[in-house]
Amino acid sequence: MAFGDVKTPKGLGELNKHLAANSYIEGYTPSKADLSVFEAVGKNPGEKFVHVQRWYRHIESFTPAERSKWTGQAVPQVSGAKPTVAATKPADDDDDVDLFGSDEEEDAEAERLREERVKAYSEKKAKKPALIAKSSVLLDVKPWDDETDMAKMEELVRTVQMDGLLWGASKLVPLAYGIKKLQIMCVIEDEKISVDLLGEKIQEFEDYVQSVDVAAFNKI
Repeated sequence: MAFGDVKTPKGLGELNKHLAANSYIEGYTPSKADLSVFEAVGKNPGEKFVHVQRWYRHIESFTPAERSKWTGQAVPQVSGAKPTVAATKPADDDDDVDLFGSDEEEDAEAERLREERVKAYSEKKAKKPALIAKSSVLLDVKPWDDETDMAKMEELVRTVQMDGLLWGASKLVPLAYGIKKLQIMCVIEDEKISVDLLGEKIQEFEDYVQSVDVAAFNKI
């Protein structure tokens, strides 16, 4: 079967078909036939001709000294014309065996290794304890007037219990005209509690609480 001009897409296509079923141009070891076609091709044709690419890389891996020892006959070329090569397919029934493996097999192996690494990384990551984001919040809880029972108001505030909420220290801070506000510290888990929701819960004690403000907010 003639490949035609192996510098053209058509010729490379014919060569690619041949190398899809053969490791070399002739036989099962590199020979002068491979060298003559290699020189005619001139450069790696790229991924479009995947079997020629595999074969070209393999022939290219040999040194000039190694290539000089190859036996066999060079593929005849027509004088004065573009390189033309003829290839003969061995009659042996084992000619479908690719001694170096196909690109498809190499790709499958690479994909398998990648999946194993991703799986191992995911399992390792899953074993690590998740970092819980928390914030420290200082609230100003203001009463209606100076007659508000501040002890009772604090007691009610602390009855607000939510998953991810931890109450801390508190103190009364003078405002004006004998009125004091309750400053109370708490720690919240950011994914579970919002400051706005916490403020709404506290303001439900409307007989005692006039307003709730955030005096300080810090990520822990």
